[in-house]
Amino acid sequence: MNRKVNNKGLSRKQLLKGIKRAVIKVGSGVLAGRDGLNRKVINDLTEDICGLRKKGIEIVLVSSGAIASGLKKLGLSKRPESISHKQAVAAIGQSSLMLAYERAFARHNQKVAQILITRDDFNHRGRYLNARNTIFTLLSWKIVPIINENDTVVVDEIKFGDNDNLSAMVTNLMEAQVLINLTDLDGLYDKDPRIHKDARLIKVVEKVNREILRYASSIPGFLGTGGMASKITAAQKVALSGIPAIIANGSKRGILKALFQGKEEGTIFLPQDSNLCSRKRWIAFTKAPRGKIVVDRGAEKAIVERGKSLLPSGIKQVVGNFSVGDSVVVLNEDNHELAVGLVNYYSEEVRKIMGLKTTQIEAKLGSKHEDEVIHRDNLAITNNVELGEEACR
Repeated sequence: MNRKVNNKGLSRKQLLKGIKRAVIKVGSGVLAGRDGLNRKVINDLTEDICGLRKKGIEIVLVSSGAIASGLKKLGLSKRPESISHKQAVAAIGQSSLMLAYERAFARHNQKVAQILITRDDFNHRGRYLNARNTIFTLLSWKIVPIINENDTVVVDEIKFGDNDNLSAMVTNLMEAQVLINLTDLDGLYDKDPRIHKDARLIKVVEKVNREILRYASSIPGFLGTGGMASKITAAQKVALSGIPAIIANGSKRGILKALFQGKEEGTIFLPQDSNLCSRKRWIAFTKAPRGKIVVDRGAEKAIVERGKSLLPSGIKQVVGNFSVGDSVVVLNEDNHELAVGLVNYYSEEVRKIMGLKTTQIEAKLGSKHEDEVIHRDNLAITNNVELGEEACR
């Protein structure tokens, strides 16, 4: 599904009117309580979710909280540092988290399902589609899927990094119409409100830019891994797919009901004009990049303005090690991201042919896979410049 939006002058109520599917992410800071989990908050959120379900809105819930719950069970005062210890704590806490949700939803005769995902599931196109089909099946059965990163098996190479990133991926995976990120703050401020009393809440973000990124605090909460910076990044990803995102305070009773009524709670990130097809959204925002390629001004203009492929002649630098078919980030000379694409050559091969003409590739490598280092059909522009229908070939 391609998305073309025109959000100019639309109120929140108009933007959220007619929503049929939403992804709701709940952070550890919202769920944490004296006994590990804040049952009152969970009960309040499930009541709101069930109310939305009765109105015909499908809800996919992305929930943190496994480690927070496990810490209390073990009597630990802080998150462990090592991966293996985090995995063990998550394994202990995950069952309590799901039990709390199951009991809360059961009060409203609503069934739930647990889905644990690693980034590797998203990197593989087939498994990506299988996950999508499973969640669609659950929704068709009127069941609320509750998704979490599989902390018990995740390693550095395949982890999402935080559930903010995961929620953005799930939003694109399910072609949801809004992402609501519930945190322990009222939204995005121009300063960290935990430090500055004069911090001002930003109610609307038309487009994520350098100023907005400067506002974000990269300091995570006590129990979570994602600070405000990761929430902004997640909002930017879905906005570039033509989907609005809202960051709001999940501790406020009735917050979801208020948001869907169009009340100005939290910070809304307006959707951007987008025509990325589902495959290019997968390339741009889901498949984990394995390296970076820096291009010159000529290549930048060809890629962004004319929708051309990336040729070796425009490449100035290669960062990291990657294989054929891996995802890489394309940067300009100012180190700003332009696009994400799937490469036709190994990183070492690209280093050897960068700056060369396509006619020189075979002589340099002994063979030639393709003329293009990244073909335009495998290149997703991420700097929010429209390329017309060419983007979804």
